[in-house]
Amino acid sequence: MRHGRLRVLLGAAPGVGKTVTMLEEGRRLRDQGTDVVVAVVETHGRAMTAALVDGLEVVPRRHEVHRGVTLDDMDLDAVLARRPEVALVDELAHTNAPGGRYEKRWHDVQALLDAGIDVISTVNVQHMESLGDVVRDITGAVQRETVPDAVVRAADQIEVVDLAPQALRDRLAEGHVYPPARVDAALSNYFRLGNLTALRELALLWLADEVDDALKRYRSEHGIDHRWETRDRVVVALTGGPEGETLLRRGARIAARSAGGELAAVHVTTSDGLRERHPGALAAQRALVEQLGGTYHQVVGDDVPTTLVRFARSIDATQVVIGVSRRSRIVAALTGPGIGTTVVRESGDIDVHIVTHDRAGGRFALPRLGGGLSRGRVVAAFVLALVAGPLLTLLLSSIRAPGTITAEVLAYQLLVLVVALVGGIWPAVFAAVLSGFSLDFFFVQPIHTITVQQPWHLVALVLYVLSAVLVSVVVDRSARHSRTARRAAAESALLTGIAGSVLRGDDALDALVDRTREAFGFDAVRVSVDGAVVAASGSAEGGVATSLPGGGTVEFVGGRTGPGERRLLAVVERQMDAALEHRTLARTAVDAERIAAADRVRSALLAAVGHDVRRPMAAASAAIGGLRVADTTLSDADRDVLLETADESLRSLATLLGDLLDVSRVQAGVLAVTPQRIAVEDVVAPALDELGLGPTDVDLDLPADLPEVDADPVLLQRVVVNLLANAERFSPDGARVRVAASAFGDVVELRVVDRGPGIAADRRDDVFMPFQRLGDTDNDTGLGLGLALAKGFTEGMGGTIAVDDTPGGGLTVVVALPVTGSGARTEGPA
Repeated sequence: MRHGRLRVLLGAAPGVGKTVTMLEEGRRLRDQGTDVVVAVVETHGRAMTAALVDGLEVVPRRHEVHRGVTLDDMDLDAVLARRPEVALVDELAHTNAPGGRYEKRWHDVQALLDAGIDVISTVNVQHMESLGDVVRDITGAVQRETVPDAVVRAADQIEVVDLAPQALRDRLAEGHVYPPARVDAALSNYFRLGNLTALRELALLWLADEVDDALKRYRSEHGIDHRWETRDRVVVALTGGPEGETLLRRGARIAARSAGGELAAVHVTTSDGLRERHPGALAAQRALVEQLGGTYHQVVGDDVPTTLVRFARSIDATQVVIGVSRRSRIVAALTGPGIGTTVVRESGDIDVHIVTHDRAGGRFALPRLGGGLSRGRVVAAFVLALVAGPLLTLLLSSIRAPGTITAEVLAYQLLVLVVALVGGIWPAVFAAVLSGFSLDFFFVQPIHTITVQQPWHLVALVLYVLSAVLVSVVVDRSARHSRTARRAAAESALLTGIAGSVLRGDDALDALVDRTREAFGFDAVRVSVDGAVVAASGSAEGGVATSLPGGGTVEFVGGRTGPGERRLLAVVERQMDAALEHRTLARTAVDAERIAAADRVRSALLAAVGHDVRRPMAAASAAIGGLRVADTTLSDADRDVLLETADESLRSLATLLGDLLDVSRVQAGVLAVTPQRIAVEDVVAPALDELGLGPTDVDLDLPADLPEVDADPVLLQRVVVNLLANAERFSPDGARVRVAASAFGDVVELRVVDRGPGIAADRRDDVFMPFQRLGDTDNDTGLGLGLALAKGFTEGMGGTIAVDDTPGGGLTVVVALPVTGSGARTEGPA
């Protein structure tokens, strides 16, 4: 069976025209004779969208009754039975109503595709699963409905339906996206110009990545391995040497010359890991790469030029930057072509830039013969030669026989090799000379004399010493490599331990100080800023202070550091400086957030007071002004209306001011609480009366045997009124609020349940903050103090208040109060 084709219309935000584009495409296909049906479309009350549906065949929706609420959604079985050529399916990330075959709409789309039906669908970038945290950081809104990126990337065609941010805001202001009551809130929150600009760029970048991946797949499927210059990608090869900074800056300049150019730095390490001689320099160069906006890569390969070229081709690089060889001409002549020459030969159509630097063409020097072995091993080798030499001579003399000279020579040769393996070149040379004289004195005729009767004896002695030297060089180099590997492992363990401490939640600067003292054996390590110690490990005094680039100082007390330790310490000092800067910035950010929070509360208060207080004041002023007009004769009915208007407005104003005063008391901890023994139902009934609700307007579940609670009846009634008013406001038409109570141990829980949109889990704490109107999209919902007062009053009575999801959708607010005489009451603000 033919598999259907999926076409996805991607938008940056609601209202850009995805659904309109989908319907227009459906009408165009219908006019061309294609069998098209509307499987599901969400018009959201928009007249333009609804008008485009007219004339298209619409598959009837299925209807489900869930917890007393009728829900409708796409009827997948009906669409499959209809079997059109093309199905229009709106909102790919939508969560299906209970009772359907699948939980998510994108599952339905996959079923249609498997049945051979082509699908045109829509989705906003904020619903992409991988971008949820990015969208949350941009807009502050958490998306609960998401679709996996892989589902969208698997589409046969993806198009961005684009609209300039200001044009979208204009459409919103004209009422083409949301009803007028929601426009102001939307423009000042989600649809801010900065948010829309960021979301638009996010959508374009996501699509650009998809195009890049599609291009790579196409090249792989068609066996295309030569370079396609879709954009400049510059690869800089790093060896860990000091020339790396020069190469990186040159590569960044080359990438900057072309719009959209990319910079990638790569370090090739051999499979044994022994060529990485400068981890500190590589760390600094990696930081520089990130500052320049590039990416850092580390690949493993024993053939450095081939590995480098293979990496460049894998990312479709257009240019490679390498440094001039640091080898001298003599070394280059002896060892053959270097890395640069090989890269140029194998690069093919990739341009190679060979950049000169001040370390190019180093002078010729003989390799060091020693330095890889410890002093203890060298001394032990000398002792071995002095002790084992005479013992071997004594043993060979006791078993000496005619014709055994060959075995005696090999025995002394074995002794020299053993000494070379233990102590390196100088003990080996000493053992070789000592063995040569011993062999000549005790075993070569004439015995007990040291004479060289034949020239080849002298040659043999020289070869004897030369073989010892060669073995010693190999041993010394092996020991040096082993020490380098152990050193690299120790440095890696140090940095890994520091990173692990930070990941476990420790302060980065404290972790650096502690691990540095432990790793280098210092008596104490201290970091100071302006003479004040900000991080310390150990209590010893004295030491040498080193200035950090950011302005602080670090002091190391005790310990001995060689050149290798000083190099690693320089890396640690740079990390300390970065951690110190991060700590300073974090504290500044905390202070700024506190100021911003205070500004937000102040702005919310001014905005709320400016709107909610102005209305009753204006109404009262107008009514009183009408009564005071001297030249107007008012009827008794008109006078009563004006008096009633003034009275109602002043009562509303008094309520608002009372709420503000109550919030001030709660925040100041001076709320007056008078706890009494009361029954919960004695508070619920007056609360319903206050709101004008009867028992038939809400679902009540209050058991008759519910124990009494210790609470202030006035405050508890205010809590119930606020919760009921909030639930009524958000409940959809036809859905009734439910009030239930139950006892658990020493606590009575009162639940107010609605079927509204609910609140995201990470914003539930915000709902109890003053001046918050989460989810309110009109301008007639008060100051946003209701739930804040409910929380303050409940905690003042020794109870708790929390929010939870309502099964099937909605929000449940739970008020827990202590049972009378249980002793469960906790002290709240007095």
